[in-house]
Parts: sequence; C-alpha cells; structure tokens
Amino acid sequence: MTSKETTGNDPLDDLKRAMAQAMPAPDAARREANLARSQEIFATHQGSLQAARQNSATPTHRGFFAGVFDMLFTRTTGALTATTALVAVGLLYVSPLGEQLLRAPGPLVPTGGTAIPEISEPLAQAPRAVPPVIAAPTTGDTFAATEAAPVPAPSPSVAADAVVLPVPVPLVAPEAEGARRPEALAATTPLTSDADAADLSGTLNAEASADGIGTTSPADAASGRAIVAAPAPVPGNQIAASPARIQAIPPLDATPAPLPDSEEFANESPSPLRLVADEPVSTFSIDVDTAAYALLRSTLNRGQLPAPDAIRIEEMVNYFPYDYPAPDAGDVSPFRPTVQVFPTPWNPDTQLVHIGIQGILPAIEDRPALNLVFLIDTSGSMNDPAKLPLLIQSFRLMLDRLNPEDQVAIVTYAGSAGVALEPTSAADTVTISRALTALQAGGSTNGVGGLQVAYDLAAQMTGNGEVSRVLLATDGDFNIGISDPEALENYIAEQRETGIYLSVLGFGRGNLQDDTMQALAQNGNGTAAYIDTLHEAQRVLVDQLAGALFPIADDLKVQVEFNPAVIAEYRLIGYETRALAREDFANDAVDAGELGAGHSVTAIYEVTPVGSPALRIAPLRYAAEETTPIRAEFAEELGFISLRWKAPGAADSQLVEFPISATTGQSGTEAQFAAAIAGFGELLRGSDFLGDWNYSDAIALANANRGADAFGYRAEAVQLMRLAQSLAQ
Repeated sequence: MTSKETTGNDPLDDLKRAMAQAMPAPDAARREANLARSQEIFATHQGSLQAARQNSATPTHRGFFAGVFDMLFTRTTGALTATTALVAVGLLYVSPLGEQLLRAPGPLVPTGGTAIPEISEPLAQAPRAVPPVIAAPTTGDTFAATEAAPVPAPSPSVAADAVVLPVPVPLVAPEAEGARRPEALAATTPLTSDADAADLSGTLNAEASADGIGTTSPADAASGRAIVAAPAPVPGNQIAASPARIQAIPPLDATPAPLPDSEEFANESPSPLRLVADEPVSTFSIDVDTAAYALLRSTLNRGQLPAPDAIRIEEMVNYFPYDYPAPDAGDVSPFRPTVQVFPTPWNPDTQLVHIGIQGILPAIEDRPALNLVFLIDTSGSMNDPAKLPLLIQSFRLMLDRLNPEDQVAIVTYAGSAGVALEPTSAADTVTISRALTALQAGGSTNGVGGLQVAYDLAAQMTGNGEVSRVLLATDGDFNIGISDPEALENYIAEQRETGIYLSVLGFGRGNLQDDTMQALAQNGNGTAAYIDTLHEAQRVLVDQLAGALFPIADDLKVQVEFNPAVIAEYRLIGYETRALAREDFANDAVDAGELGAGHSVTAIYEVTPVGSPALRIAPLRYAAEETTPIRAEFAEELGFISLRWKAPGAADSQLVEFPISATTGQSGTEAQFAAAIAGFGELLRGSDFLGDWNYSDAIALANANRGADAFGYRAEAVQLMRLAQSLAQ
C-alpha cells in the first residue's frame, strides 16, 4: 500500500492549503486609503510646486519683453521648455554659428575674390518666413522686437546678378513715433571693393543713428555682391533701420554647388613610334615625381575615370619602391643602373627594355642640419577638409623625423604673405604644432609674394654645410602676382642657383593647377607630390623624407642610342614632359631631374627587332642603301646607354656609359610589375599599342608580381585596376 492511499491526501493539495493559510485576508479600507493617496500625489505633480510670482510691470505698460521674461521665469515648467526651444531656434538664425549652419554650401571665393554666401535661384523667387529676432535693450530700458522681412522677388529694375537680402526692421515702440524709413535701403548697391562696403556701412550707420538703434560695420555690409533691401511694412508704416547683420538666408533644401572643374594638367601627347634609321637617339630627364599616381587614385576613388591628360605613366611607374641592386662603395657614381630586356606582355613580337636606377642611401645620422620653410596656402580655396586640415595633419607627421638641430619656419600666403612661425628648433614640436593649428583659410591667393618671403627666410636660416628647402603646400591656385608662367619659372630657377630647392605638395580637388605645380617643382630642383590621405602623407613626408630633401645627383639625364642592325623601331613609354633634345644631353646649362637619397628611377622602352612581324613603319621605296655597315663587335648590342649627372652643387657633369645586350633574358618580379603599371597607364590613356590586352591582363600580371609588398602599395594598385575596369565597363 502506497503513502497516498494511507493518508488519503495529495501532496499538491497540502501545498495549496498551506499557501492559502499564509496569505492575509483582504483589507478593503486600507485599499481605499492607498488609492486615494496615489491620486493625490498624481494631481500634485501635474502643476508647479511654486506659485507664480507677481511682476512689477503694470498691465498698461507691459511690452513684448516683459511678457517674454514673465513667461520664461514665472510660468510652468512645460512653458519654460517650449519657450526655451523657440529662443534656441531664433538664436540659430541670428548667431554667427547659426548663419554658418543654415547657409547652403557654395564656392568660397568667386571670380572677384570676395567671399560671399551662395545664393540659389529659389531664394529670389519664393518668400521665406524668418522667425522673430530678439533685439538688444536700448537706452532707458525700452525694448523693441524686430522681425526679419521675407525676401521678395526682385523687381525688373534690379540687376540680374544682384543678391536679394532680407533686412530686419523693428516693430517700433510708441516712443519711437518719429522713426523714419531709411531711403538708402531701397536701392541696389553693388559692392565691388572694401571702399564700397565702407560707404554702405556709413550710410546704414547714419540712418540707424538717427533712429537711436545702433550701428553696423563694413564686414556686415560686405556680405553680398549687391544689396537689394526690402524692409517689410509694419502697422502705421513706422520703420527704423536695424543693427542686425545683413545676411542672405538660402532655402534649407538648396543643393550644394558642384566642384568647379578648372583643373589643369601638365602633359603632352604620347611619345610616338620612332624609326631607328631616322632617329636612333632618345634623350630624357629622369622624373621621381609621384603626383600623377596619387591624383589617379583620388579620381578613381571618386567613381570617375581620370582624363587622359592627367595620366603621366612615368610617375605611375616610379610611385612604387623597387628592389634594384644598390651601388657598391667603390662605384664612381652614387647610383647603379640595371637593364633588362624581355618580351612585351601585350605583344610577343616586341620587347621591353627596362632601365632601373637605384640611388645610394647615406647614413641618415650623418646628414647635415636641415632648414625647412613650410610655405602654406591659406587662401579661401583651402577651406576644405581635404585641403588645409589635411595639410596641417600631414606636416605634423614629419616633425618626429627631424633632428633637434633642424629648424622649421612657417610662411603663409593669401591676400598677403606673412611669417606665421619664425625659425624654430625642430625639437620644439609643441610651438610648431600650435602654429600649424592656428592656420585658417581665407582671402585671395598671392602665391608669388609667399614664395619671395619663404626664399628670403630660408636664406637667413642657412648656415655652412646646412641644407635649406622650401615646401610649398597648396591646391595649386596661383591667381595674384606674377601672372606670366615663364616669368614665374625664371624666378624659381634663379633661386635654385642659391642651393635652396623647392618641392610642391598638392592638396584637394576642384581647382588643382597640376601644370603650375609641375613647372614650379621642375624649375625648383624639387619634387611634386599630391597628398589625398594621411597614408600618402606618411609615404611622402615620413618614409621618403630623406629622398625628397637630400639629393645625391643633380641634373640626371638619360640617353639611349639604338643599334639599327638589331632594332628597327622604338618608343619611350611616358616621360613626354621630360623629353630633351639630343644636344641637351651634353649641355650642362640644361636643367634635369634630381635623384634623392635612396630613390630609384624606372624607364621603359618598347622596341621592335629588325624583321619582326610587329613592324608598323613601312620601309621607303627610295631609301638610300647602307653605306656604313655595323661593325661586327656591335652585333650583339641592342643599344648604348649614357647617363650624365652632377654632384650636388657642382657646375660640371660626369658621364657613365655602357652597352645594352641584345640577348633577351628572364625578367624578374620588379621589372614585370613595372610593366604591369605601364600597361595600366596605357589602358587609361587609350593607347592603340596594346591590341587585345586589357584590364584583366594587367591585373593578372600585377598580381603575379606583387613580391613582398611590405606597405601594401602594390595590392592597392591591383584594387585600383579592378576599379578602373568596372568604371570602364
């Protein structure tokens, strides 16, 4: 027999009975008392715990501000919250910060050079209600409320390019019965100069003073190209001028204006195919600039294919570090050339002649003291996150790479040039960083004035055995000063003879004058780079700082003579802007490119052997027979290469010469990757030498030859190729 049968009870029933006995009996009276107390607490907290205090103002003399103060300080919490929000909205409209937040994006500096807000077409067509503006108290504590008038449509007599501006007018208090309408506000007043702004300001001040309201300033008056004042009538037509700033408030739905397309690029037509029998000699200056590649990356990342003129293939190829053999200690020259010949990836019937030049990297700790002058463009066009703010961050990266004996100075240029930081020890990074942080963009561009101040300051900083450099950072817009490009280049060329070189760093897009930057850098014996990200700033100003600032070979020229018995045709890939005449090679007065410490230079020729089916130039019917046969000892030479260079600061050049073997060899990873980048550039320029070779082929070739790629530059190039392929489709 089980336990349940013995007791006659279920354990669950026992538990229920125990719980029922433990619960207290309901107390109806206590429940009613608790409910009443809850209702009392709820009713109490629906209103203010403090009674409203009486105001001393009598009902007869209560004005607008008295009502405002009464509402703000004596009414309920809910009203206080609502009115505070309204006041905040009003202040947003009238405060300088609010003006900036509400203003639609637009060009910072128009053609005339005066900073104005962007005015869109709907502003002149549709009136726009503006919240009330709280005016400041006047003498005798008399308060007046002002209300900005809606912007009317311009009358037929108003100039088409005038800016219609809302002029705030007050709702006048009874004691201002004599207030009159200022006639000066009814006319169109063009503002073409500071003097015009001052004249208008004086007129407004006179009218405002007559009404006892306040004054304005030339800066207030100069907020537009022209002012069409349209004060709104108030009861009794009692109108007085207001001291509030005259502002154009664009519609909130105004769309940002597109970036101006005024970029200019330095380039020439692609190098033509040349017949060795007619032109056996090719001469060019080296180029270690990298601006074209960074600009290409910036354009592709914006979802656009670059213009063909923006592609300089030699700068694309030379953007990447290569593992070329370095010179030995006993070598005559501070660099070592390497030549490889291998089949062309896009045409098996031609060959590529790959020339790599590797510069020596001296011991950095033994370098001389460095004097740097940062010449920084602070004109209005630099007011962009990708311009001046990025520039400041970029220069900060460089500071840690400088030695305590180095010096830094900062010169700015906008409407005028000035010294923002006197020569300061590079060890004082706090002072230098503060000077950079204090920079602000505004004004027009006096680039030449800035150059003159920077060169003068660099000359004062230079001591015996020291190196002085000017680093120009700009968006490339030079619109005031020496307008003749040739005169500007001559000025830079004169300064380089003093040993002070100029390098140019470009920032931002929209009005980038790449051609001017290239001309300045080439004539200043410096380099040109474009910085679009902090990663690029790290590469240019940190990783390659020594190469950019310490040259090991000046005026380095390359000349190749092709053997007509072996090579029938050739073309130099890139270097169109660096081409030299044959006679320029031996002329030491002709300027050429500089090779920096640790830098490498790459040049690629595509050549067509004699008898190849890839020949493009048909032989002449009446060509003269060869009268000077090729000597037997030259039969195995594809060509002969000559390099001419100067030691830094020297006047006379030195010569290095050696033959190029006609034997086709096995190319290495470095040469093949350079060929992939050259082919990528040819695709972007729309070359007709590539046949069926396409982006997929370039990607495959680059991917197979990425090598170690410690910093990911080559992997990034492959991604750019893929992006260009998608955009091209």
